[in-house]
Amino acid sequence: MEDKTLLQVTNLRKYFPVSGMKGPGVQAVENVSLEIKKGETLGLVGESGCGKTTLGRTILRLHEPTSGRIIYDGRPIFDSGNFDVPTLDHEGKAVLGADGKPLTHKSKKCAVDMLPYRRKMQIIFQDPSASLDPRMTVGEIIGEAIDIHKLSKNKAEREEIIKDLLASVGLNTEHANRFPHEFSGGQQQRVGIARALAVKPEFIVCDEPISALDVSIQSQIVNMLEDMQESMGLTYLFIAHDISVVRHISNRIGVMYLGSLVELGESYELNKHPLHPYTKTLLSAVPVPDPEANRHRQRIVLEGDIPSPINPPTGCRFHTRCPFATEECKQSVPEFKEIEKGHWAACHHIEKAE
Repeated sequence: MEDKTLLQVTNLRKYFPVSGMKGPGVQAVENVSLEIKKGETLGLVGESGCGKTTLGRTILRLHEPTSGRIIYDGRPIFDSGNFDVPTLDHEGKAVLGADGKPLTHKSKKCAVDMLPYRRKMQIIFQDPSASLDPRMTVGEIIGEAIDIHKLSKNKAEREEIIKDLLASVGLNTEHANRFPHEFSGGQQQRVGIARALAVKPEFIVCDEPISALDVSIQSQIVNMLEDMQESMGLTYLFIAHDISVVRHISNRIGVMYLGSLVELGESYELNKHPLHPYTKTLLSAVPVPDPEANRHRQRIVLEGDIPSPINPPTGCRFHTRCPFATEECKQSVPEFKEIEKGHWAACHHIEKAE
């Protein structure tokens, strides 16, 4: 993992308007900010409907963001405007003011053409059978991106690239002539991974790539993703429900609740010393293989249902289910701030939640 920031997301929001209803609609992603270093894996966990998949797709602009800023490799690919950005001279260096500090100006709204970035940013979809066109052979599915980005000089080279991709994900070359329905779930997911790798990307959103697979196949896919990351220098945003899997593959973990990021930290630190009450709840639900230890551990059970993202609660979105909620939690949104070095959380009363 390098120190270079590959992806930076600032105050990202994604709302889906609801026909016939006033207001912003479904507030799927609300004010999310995060950074991903080149070569690292950032895990993202949370309950179903918390906005994990929507966040991943919005970062890739498969969903157009409502507002916020997305910077990939130092260049904005989406900016809703009015962000403080450094003023640069003709050589690309920061212009300093009389006080020696960099001058800034307000950014302008922009949304760049994503076609060149599709080669750099890819996604592995959650449902392998639904994401593969049943009318196309595996060779056609993988070769489609090669054709769009003109990555082969002739038909022979194209077929050679497809064969190499199939071999890299553990499939045979003759599989190129088969249709998706002729494969098992694990094999279909391998095809999806090969399709994502066809354009030699730098960054991949892994949208719950193992949730639809058997446990024995899950470990194979996770190990394969880790091996590919090491050999190809890939960067992952790994989305999953199972925090035990996420902590195995991830360098850092982010926890989402009702569209907002509530905690972010190094994988080991977040698992050993969680700060947010919701994170502690998720960790308490992870099975422990030791029956004796499992018998004496405290399980945290949340009361009530998840609020609707169409009409989320005021203040902290978790306050309706939090055992430590106070009047302040109901009135004001907690700041997502760095509590310890590299460990961020959004809670008014971290001390009480510990």
